[in-house]
Amino acid sequence: MKTLQKTLLALAAGSLLSVSAQAAVSYGNGYTGQPYVGVKVGKFDLDTNGASDPTAYGVYGGYNFDPNFGVEAEYVGSDDANYYNGDVDAKTYGVYGTYRYFVPNTALYGKAKLGVARTKIDGSSSYTDSIGIRRNNRVSDSDTRLAGGLGVGYAVNSDFGVEAEYDIVGSDADLMTVGAHLKF
Repeated sequence: MKTLQKTLLALAAGSLLSVSAQAAVSYGNGYTGQPYVGVKVGKFDLDTNGASDPTAYGVYGGYNFDPNFGVEAEYVGSDDANYYNGDVDAKTYGVYGTYRYFVPNTALYGKAKLGVARTKIDGSSSYTDSIGIRRNNRVSDSDTRLAGGLGVGYAVNSDFGVEAEYDIVGSDADLMTVGAHLKF
């Protein structure tokens, strides 16, 4: 595992482990910070020739410092989608700062996030060319970059919510998901 990957994983793990220590902190406005965990499902939009867009599934967790600002870490992987006569898969993980704007007198909110994500796309296929020679085709792309997204959500109650997001996670990958999270 490369150094940047280890650093991102350590940062995400440290953030989530420190959540319980920070959960008891009151911010003077009657709000105590709140951790959450969730799952999401959706679709990767890959900019890779010959590849269909794989189904995405993932987990995420975060901590809201107040009703608007927080941090979030996520991992999203994919199933094997078609890549010519083979398959392709994608995965991404990242750490983000988040902002939620609640529409007054409703449970609806808009969400924006900005951070760093590592995205990896791997695919391989084989075929027989016109003169009968077996050929292999492979695509592999990974990058770490500034990433972000926009979404909408609905707070079903004070502990449970649902969200839909569109994220730009890599130079060759976008991500569209719906998810649900539980606060504790």
